[in-house]
Amino acid sequence: MLAPTTTELLVSGMTCNNCARHVTDALQGVPHVRSALVSLEQRRASVQWNSSESRNVSALLAAVTQAGFQARETTPAEAGTVPGKQPRWQLNLILGLSVTAVLVVGEWALDLGAVGWFPWLAFALAGVVQGYCGAQFYVGAWRQLKVGQSNMDALVALGSTTAFGYSTWALLAGGGGHLYFLDAAAIISLISFGHWLEARVSEQAGAALKSLLQLAPATARRLTPPAEAISPSGRPATGPLRGFSLATSSAKTNAVGMPSPGKEKFDLKTLAFSPSTVRAIPPMEETEVPVVELKVGDKVRLRPGDRVPVDGVVVEGASAVNEAMLTGEALPVDKKSGSELFAGTINLNGRLVMRVTAVGETTALAHIVAAVQRAQSSRANIQRLGDRISSVFVPVIVTVAVAAGLWWGCAPAAAGQVHEWLARFLWHSHLPTGMAAAFVTAAAVLIVACPCAMGLATPAAIMASANAAARRGILIRDGVALEKAGRITAVIFDKTGTLTTGELAVVGPWTPPGSQWSTDQVRELTAALAAPSNHPVSWALAAIRSGKLSLENWRELAGQGVQAQWSSGAAGVQTVRLGSLPWLSESGVLISAAAATAEPWTAEGATLVGLAVGDSLAGVFTLRDLARKNAASVVRQVGRLGLKPYLLTGDNAATAAALAHEAGIAADHVMAGVRPEQKAEFVQRLQARGERVAFVGDGINDAPALTQADLGIAVGRASDVAREAADIILLRSDVEAVPAALDLARAALRVIKQNLFWAFFYNALGVPLAALGFISPVFCAAAMGLSDLIVIGNALRLLRRRQLTAE
Repeated sequence: MLAPTTTELLVSGMTCNNCARHVTDALQGVPHVRSALVSLEQRRASVQWNSSESRNVSALLAAVTQAGFQARETTPAEAGTVPGKQPRWQLNLILGLSVTAVLVVGEWALDLGAVGWFPWLAFALAGVVQGYCGAQFYVGAWRQLKVGQSNMDALVALGSTTAFGYSTWALLAGGGGHLYFLDAAAIISLISFGHWLEARVSEQAGAALKSLLQLAPATARRLTPPAEAISPSGRPATGPLRGFSLATSSAKTNAVGMPSPGKEKFDLKTLAFSPSTVRAIPPMEETEVPVVELKVGDKVRLRPGDRVPVDGVVVEGASAVNEAMLTGEALPVDKKSGSELFAGTINLNGRLVMRVTAVGETTALAHIVAAVQRAQSSRANIQRLGDRISSVFVPVIVTVAVAAGLWWGCAPAAAGQVHEWLARFLWHSHLPTGMAAAFVTAAAVLIVACPCAMGLATPAAIMASANAAARRGILIRDGVALEKAGRITAVIFDKTGTLTTGELAVVGPWTPPGSQWSTDQVRELTAALAAPSNHPVSWALAAIRSGKLSLENWRELAGQGVQAQWSSGAAGVQTVRLGSLPWLSESGVLISAAAATAEPWTAEGATLVGLAVGDSLAGVFTLRDLARKNAASVVRQVGRLGLKPYLLTGDNAATAAALAHEAGIAADHVMAGVRPEQKAEFVQRLQARGERVAFVGDGINDAPALTQADLGIAVGRASDVAREAADIILLRSDVEAVPAALDLARAALRVIKQNLFWAFFYNALGVPLAALGFISPVFCAAAMGLSDLIVIGNALRLLRRRQLTAE
């Protein structure tokens, strides 16, 4: 069952990944389309709309038709199914390679080319290959020509037809000479083999997305009250005494059987347990249902080993859950009542009951899948160069092929002289004579110039890198973000929640020499004083002990601390205070003994909180937002990438300087005490100096800077605003993935440039060599398939790229 914002189409006419890219571009050009994912091997397109109201299937079908392909919407029976691979390429291979093998043996091994009957056998066999195996190329070329476009199908069709047509004319005319039926059959067969192999290899690039799609189970164990336990009024019906509620004999009872407010009093001493006063509450029934039938608010039971079907919150039980698919971390996360669960994660060792909070496209898994799909189907700016060249490539190549054919046909002597002169520096080849040379040369040019490698250069790298990133808990918004990430020169880290844990850690207490209060007493009294307060500092202090001491007249003084009256036994009732040292000093507490101890902590930006009993200082606690244990490692890795790390925070200068020193960030790269809008201004200043800036943050106050930066990176449990403003989202609450993301983006950009260079180099070298007669049509067909594999194989290296290490 498809979500209301998803449309699935069956697309026909696609023969290669270049075709799939053209269909993707056409679909994404339709208004209100959020993303489109086209699968070549399944002949299917999945389109995500911005909203269910914006669906316009007819516009999708028109766009696909205008692009030169055909499409129809899937039927309800077909929706969501995964059809098997199309067998056409395999049939082409079996037939084409069998015919080619027969002709190779006949011509090259048995030397039957001049035997009277063999050319006619070759004509018949090659004609079958041309008519059946080549039909896919002819149909594809015709569809493109009907809409005023051309693609590689046109080049393949023209090249193979040229070789087959010339050979047929020569055979029927009886002129003798070498015939090229073998070449015509080999061209179709080798290019079919290249497409088949290309599809097999490129499947690996989508493995991460497919594994994500398969993470959520198809069914879930939904808990519902038994049908017999529900009365027509919706109240529980009577039944066996397994769980029960109580009802008085009075008619004035409420919906759950308890006495309604009134004159009657509910007296347990006089309550008689009888069938008329006991109403059973039967246990919930467990029913296995398709996940698509779950609704928000439903309760689902999870057994050990189950995958979580949708997002929800634990309402019963405790367990450890493997969230590696979400965060990239293999360490299980403990879950208890109130904990969040996410679709696709694995319940490991306990039984849980969860309440559904999100289904369908609103789950975290669906958002991850959508992000990967969006990145895979997006285009980087660098791809525009290849697109511009590809748009005029086929007409130019056809022109070159015609010119080469005319040159060899009309001026064979001049062409031969040029060929012989160059052969001294290259190699000698056996050229046909007369018109045969013209047709063979034209066919070779058409075949060698098929622009598949150029079209695959960027999409293959983007798809592979997006999947590699997803496996590490990194979501890249699109190809443009990937390209920007590969060109970053400076990285700005926000402090709180990014380089630090975002939670206050308590150190201490320090107690004055000769203090009458033990450490345990100081901790217990501090926790009792802090417990009623809602201040973050108080929360941290309240957690150090149970804090069950009895206090009176408790009150809080904003910005200073809290105080109360405490009966300490022999000492009587005393005033106890917990707050800043300056406030305690103003209240008459002697804090001179703590000055020497406090100074080093104050210099590092720590918050000091003192506990006073009467006018005596009983203890001092130090609270710090501690740096993440791997903060220094992350900064070091960023430096190894040749990037400049910066620290930006709204905290005070002392705190910022202490963290920068601990993390290894230079003092002149630290900016403290800045407001949210000033963070964006600091990014602008770096950009004005020529830096390409990445900003790493997690809060709402980071959104302006994330937007202003060349690349925004939102960390872990970032706010929704921060996530919307970011180009890259790290699913872990850890900056360790920052250098990994930047390193992967750099590698992807290098691969894109390598692929584009190879595609241009291959065509720039292959076309002249073919036009000058140095390579045959059969070799050109093999070279074209090999170039595609080189481009895809180079992109697939990104899937196996190792993560950076700290050292």
